[in-house]
Amino acid sequence: MIAFLFRRLVVSALLVVFVSLISFSLVFASGNPAARLAGEGSAADAARLSQQHGFGDPILVQYGRWLTGVVRGDFGDSLYFSRPVAELLGQHFPATAKLGLAAMLFALLLAIPLGVLAGLKKGSLADRATMMLSACAQAMPPFCLAFLLIIVFSVRNQWLPASGFDTWKHYVMPVVALGLFAMPAMLRLMKSEMETVLTTDYIRTARAMGLGGASVVLKYALRNALRPLVSLAAAQMGTLLAGSVVIETVFAINGAGLLAWTSILRGDFPTMQALILIFALIYIALTLLADLINGWLDPRVRAAT
Repeated sequence: MIAFLFRRLVVSALLVVFVSLISFSLVFASGNPAARLAGEGSAADAARLSQQHGFGDPILVQYGRWLTGVVRGDFGDSLYFSRPVAELLGQHFPATAKLGLAAMLFALLLAIPLGVLAGLKKGSLADRATMMLSACAQAMPPFCLAFLLIIVFSVRNQWLPASGFDTWKHYVMPVVALGLFAMPAMLRLMKSEMETVLTTDYIRTARAMGLGGASVVLKYALRNALRPLVSLAAAQMGTLLAGSVVIETVFAINGAGLLAWTSILRGDFPTMQALILIFALIYIALTLLADLINGWLDPRVRAAT
């Protein structure tokens, strides 16, 4: 287990370095950053800003300076808000975290029972209805579903607020739109794993020993079928964070997704750098955690990695 943990930590550390290089390179993605900061100012202004921010230094020196600041929690100042980016992240990330976690919980509450049902009733009406629901959810882009929900529940019936993130009513439509986006892949994996597990020898043995159907499913089949779902759920959590950019924009939620979108529109590259790095670090951390859980649960995973 220690060797497995060491290998996974090395891979994660390399990924962090790669992502930090990508984030840092954003400052040069659209040409001379000093000229962009100067805007309509003179060449003298651009030269002054270049000296002030050290854009004339070698790239490695600039990268080291930026990375040192990031390690200390200093992402620089936002070009648009004229405030430290770390403050903006602290202000906007809680809403995104709440939205992502609520959407993941909603997706799991749908995917696990429906996947188990479809696996147990293979070929039945319940199986076909579940797969139809999965196909519809997968075919519907989150922003289309979000607009449909707003039209039905806010515009026509005025049951739910169309914007904001204050009360439980504000959570319903964003969570449903984002959760249904993540649900189909987990539902299909759950169904596939249940079908596989139910054909194994130890399940047949348990049934031959007289254990009831519910006991076999809950104590033996479900536990083993859930293992692959851990990795997929971690990957889907990263997808949900990325999808929050669209959902937060549609529902006017003041989260990190909306901040990312406005930063792109305004060319606020210090904020964009920080958001890309933070989103990627969360994804890497979740993937590492899922790998470690799977490695702890199943020795075959440790041997294969």
